[in-house]
Amino acid sequence: MVKSTCIVAAVLFGLFAAPVSAQDAPTLKIYTYDGFAADWGPGPVLKQGFEAICGGCTVEWIAADSSIGTLRRVQLEGDTTQADIIVGLDTAIAGEARDTGLFADHGLDMSGLNLPQAWTDAQFVPFDYAHFAFVYDTDTVATPPTSFEELIALPDDFKIAVQDPRSATPGLGLVMWIRAAYGDRAPEIWAGLKPHILSVTREWSESYNLFLQGEADMALSYTTSPAYHIIAEGDDTVHAALFSEGHLAQTEVAGILKSSEQQELARQFLDYLTSPDAQKIIPTTNWMLPVIDLGDQLEPTFATLPQPEKTLTVTDAEIAADSKAWIDEMLSAVQ
Repeated sequence: MVKSTCIVAAVLFGLFAAPVSAQDAPTLKIYTYDGFAADWGPGPVLKQGFEAICGGCTVEWIAADSSIGTLRRVQLEGDTTQADIIVGLDTAIAGEARDTGLFADHGLDMSGLNLPQAWTDAQFVPFDYAHFAFVYDTDTVATPPTSFEELIALPDDFKIAVQDPRSATPGLGLVMWIRAAYGDRAPEIWAGLKPHILSVTREWSESYNLFLQGEADMALSYTTSPAYHIIAEGDDTVHAALFSEGHLAQTEVAGILKSSEQQELARQFLDYLTSPDAQKIIPTTNWMLPVIDLGDQLEPTFATLPQPEKTLTVTDAEIAADSKAWIDEMLSAVQ
């Protein structure tokens, strides 16, 4: 009798003490762009890190072809979206995303961030950043241009590859960079760039490949892009050209959907995304700078990369009011 009672007690204790079953474990569904979720991107390592601390949850990445694509998908799905979070929007489209009314306030303390500008956004949490820049190879370009006007003055056979602002956030960033630097002279700058534009590609990877294959002398990318070649390939010939008029920074962000049934878990993930454990993953997987000071945990190569002396800015209000017109003037000038 005593033995049977002990067995029953042991079984009951085992039931109560057992870990949450896979069937009961919450799943956090996150929309992001394909490069972020790829095997070589930060997504898999971040998934592993968060699942180790979330108490039995599962992170599921759902990838689109671009960050703009993730926003368009959520706009189409509305409140029926399966996404709990979007990771990978940037400051160029965050205002549009906010205006959809689909995103919740994150409620997190952002005072410990280390960014070019103070962060006050209530809906979106930053997780990495870098300045837009044109990259070149010192084996083929000995003296890079130091401004858009110097680039325009080069012979027409000096070619650049850029991205379409309607489908790629770097392409939209270039439109805003030129506007921030030149104001109403932007159409003039685009007209001057036209003879140099080898291709306006749908995505960043396509134009970067044109550069890597030697078809373009420079490609629109980031000041941090050389870190990949140095660290992953041992190649120090790829550099970012710094322009005297200054550079626009791209900050990538994540936001929680109001329709999510996992609000607290989603907030925990965003909090994790800005923690040292997550931030030290970003630089050598997404090849961008962290949004907190990692000290000696940051791969030393990043400290050697030249950075712009001047960071240009465009406000959300300006983007909302004028970005469509800026895109139209760019397309009219280069087509």
